[in-house]
Amino acid sequence: MALNIYTTAQIRQLDADTIQIEGIDSSELMERAALGLFERIKTLIAPNKSILALAGPGNNGGDALALSRLMLEAGFQLRCLLLSGNKTLSHDCALNAKKLIELFPSSFVFDATPEDLVKEAPTDYLIDGLFGSGLNKALEGDFARIVHWLNKQKALRISIDLPSGLYGEDNRTNKPENIVRADLVLGIQFPRLAFLLPENEDYIGQWELTPLDFHPEALARQTTNYSLVEQNDIRAVLRNRKKFSHKGNYGHGLLIAGSAGMSGAAILAGRAALRAGLGLLSIRMPSALSACIQSAVPEAMTSIDPLSENNISSMENLDLDRFSAIAIGPGLGTGQGQTRVMKALLKETRKPLVIDADGLNILAAEPSLLSLLPRGSILTPHPGEFDRLAGASDCGYERLEKASAFAKKHGVYLILKGHYTCSIFPDGSRHFNNTGNSGMATAGSGDVLCGILLSLLVQAYPPAQCCLLGVYLHGLSGDLALKEQSEESLVAGDLIQYLGKAFKHSKGQI
Repeated sequence: MALNIYTTAQIRQLDADTIQIEGIDSSELMERAALGLFERIKTLIAPNKSILALAGPGNNGGDALALSRLMLEAGFQLRCLLLSGNKTLSHDCALNAKKLIELFPSSFVFDATPEDLVKEAPTDYLIDGLFGSGLNKALEGDFARIVHWLNKQKALRISIDLPSGLYGEDNRTNKPENIVRADLVLGIQFPRLAFLLPENEDYIGQWELTPLDFHPEALARQTTNYSLVEQNDIRAVLRNRKKFSHKGNYGHGLLIAGSAGMSGAAILAGRAALRAGLGLLSIRMPSALSACIQSAVPEAMTSIDPLSENNISSMENLDLDRFSAIAIGPGLGTGQGQTRVMKALLKETRKPLVIDADGLNILAAEPSLLSLLPRGSILTPHPGEFDRLAGASDCGYERLEKASAFAKKHGVYLILKGHYTCSIFPDGSRHFNNTGNSGMATAGSGDVLCGILLSLLVQAYPPAQCCLLGVYLHGLSGDLALKEQSEESLVAGDLIQYLGKAFKHSKGQI
């Protein structure tokens, strides 16, 4: 099942409920967290490398102290500094500090200060355990100075739970200069929302998860609107074809796309739709593009607008009832003719649509059309397109909140594209994708996604499944293509080429 994403308040409650249900002391749960961290770190750091661990006064510091003890017991070359900033230590932090004093007094500095940091010899690794998800205000004073020192070091920085200074969700009121810039973040059991937001890229080089094993009953008490989609979720809904099926069993899709100079968008979307498994595809296009598109996508049927040579400007001679689903937007243009087509389409059909690219730009220019959107339609904006629809946002968190409100208000599925593309459902739930790479930030990549989504919708996958499947397969195609290409050389056509392997991989066939 999808990996849930909990808020910092929910994580605290999971801690408390697990302790209560299992009848254990909080220090035992901290020891479990430290063991999970240790098992991962010992595979990352060679025993002959030097390590400096910095612990703060709270439970994140307690995790760092417990981890330091385990590493010293295993023979690692580690020194640990407890930087309390004259704050009272949490119970579990004090308990673990006492253990270090008793067992490894020469490797531990209790009540260290920022001045003590400059006395430390250069090190290969820094472990940041100053503050975790319990932080609720920007770091200042001595702790800000410590963060500044950390960020200047050449050592590889590993943060526990979260980079110190970073909030788990909304960082609009934070002070960016006072946040640790971690090379690696070891999250505990579940990803934090902050890991997935673009404004935090500078603080989270990479992230991984280590186990804690919250009690199942504690987990059952928590509900969340956030999840990270995994391969098992995709495998559970992908269908196998029946041996005696025919093209009519897999639907007939209509793609309304292309204009003079933008035939490539229609070609990429059309080829992707066919590769994703629909039975029949018709492409509505202006007459000037007919020869080009027919030669590039011979498997598709053409529906030529008889009233315009260079742009689609009418629905003339087009029977929408023939089609299982419709997509509009790639390379369409935003002129008066295309706007008429969008209005006519929204008025004439109640079938869910896939609306991409210029289809979205027309909606942004004509907001009255939003009330005509068929329920269950799928909109696929990148951040700029969404900001044109819903107003500018200062950060990814704010944009995510606006997108959720937009999906609820209009009863649509919104695919907010990015490194962790998020599918937002009409109920407000948000599902992040974990496939894809920065090589896919290239012209035509969104057209390919549009074609995949149309194909899945035509094949009668419910819109929610279309979003999760389409985004996952799109990203996985890019990841598979990257094994043969570089991020710089990847082009949209590569995604289509590897789509078949993406299906096989998702089904566990390769």
